[in-house]
Amino acid sequence: MWRLVPPKLGRLSRSLKLAALGSLLVLMVLHSPSLLASWQRNELADRRFLQLNKCPACFGTSWCRRFLNGQVVFEAWGRLRLLDFLNVKNVYFAQYGEPREGGRRRVVLKRLGSQRELAQLDQSICKRATGRPRCDLLQAMPRTEFARLNGDVRLLTPEAVEGWSDLVHCPSQRLLDRLVRRYAETKDSGSFLLRNLKDSERMQLLLTLAFNPEPLVLQSFPSDEGWPFAKYLGACGRMVAVNYVGEELWSYFNAPWEKRVDLAWQLMEIAEQLTNNDFEFALYLLDVSFDNFAVGPRDGKVIIVDAENVLVADKRLIRQNKPENWDVWYESKFDDCDKEACLSFSKEILCARATVDHNYYAVCQNLLSRHATWRGTSGGLLHDPPSEIAKDGRLEALLDECANPKKRYGRFQAAKELREYLAQLSNNLNEKVPSTTYEVS
Repeated sequence: MWRLVPPKLGRLSRSLKLAALGSLLVLMVLHSPSLLASWQRNELADRRFLQLNKCPACFGTSWCRRFLNGQVVFEAWGRLRLLDFLNVKNVYFAQYGEPREGGRRRVVLKRLGSQRELAQLDQSICKRATGRPRCDLLQAMPRTEFARLNGDVRLLTPEAVEGWSDLVHCPSQRLLDRLVRRYAETKDSGSFLLRNLKDSERMQLLLTLAFNPEPLVLQSFPSDEGWPFAKYLGACGRMVAVNYVGEELWSYFNAPWEKRVDLAWQLMEIAEQLTNNDFEFALYLLDVSFDNFAVGPRDGKVIIVDAENVLVADKRLIRQNKPENWDVWYESKFDDCDKEACLSFSKEILCARATVDHNYYAVCQNLLSRHATWRGTSGGLLHDPPSEIAKDGRLEALLDECANPKKRYGRFQAAKELREYLAQLSNNLNEKVPSTTYEVS
């Protein structure tokens, strides 16, 4: 999308970019020997680069054989360590292939935190264990809370981990049994008994749960069973591998109208699935932005690719315990803030109500409606509808009511009607438009 920039600011911006590029070229020349070396060697087969030496203060070891055997390699510029300072999120793209399969597939590698956050994690472990900011993590881990469930402890209980992260802000025993039973970083996966895991595996599980529970979300609610999350593949040290889904949702912001209608319908379907499902787990998305979703290039399917901030409430337990106002429908409050991807919510209320509209609110406000702002744009994914749709006014009315309802419980009804309306639009458009492959911007 074109943006108007005042001439002076435009020239200043170009000057800064050229200065940054010049500095980068100088650094590349100064580091040319190491630059060539980093391009030639596969650092993903290096135990220290994977931070395998920090285990059990790590995320797992299930994929170490693949990494150490050289089956996972960085793509192009990912091989240049000089560029790591630009990669604040520590997310990399790589190729993986089994020798017997004869081909490679794209995967995404994550350290689950920035360099600063990982350094703070190390310091925190050391201070808890020794009182000093630096130590031998291998020796320190057994002296932290991550080891208090070692030995013959039978179950992972809510009292032990409640509040450690969004995933377990209000955990039920049923949820924790599911986390342990589906934990992929153990050979004994399938058992909900914590004592069947090795001490090192228990510590890895608890550290992941506290630091960044995304891998546990992907494992407990897997894509193979129809959940809208990226597929978890495995970990080695502090490097986690997930399948590459496709371009981020933002790339489709200016896609043809029929494509955007289909993506919007899928997003509302995801909101519904995570809110109401046969398992009676409500998965509330606390961080909703265009960067947290991706679209499959072949099937066009929308998938959640960042699941760090997902709160899971056990509706079965809520109905059983009947906390105060548990059966009163909860309406999320519209947040008209100046920042991108704003959401207003109370974790305590999400944990205590059986009927909640949070996911509809998050998708409508931050992705679909005119209130959605991202990277300097506004208007949401459904911006600039065709004239006949705009003239009819129904779409705009439903989006407004879903984002900022005027009637009591209006969002619940608007979300239902919006899903049906988008499905109808999508079907009508598919009947008119032949099958097309869309190029993302």
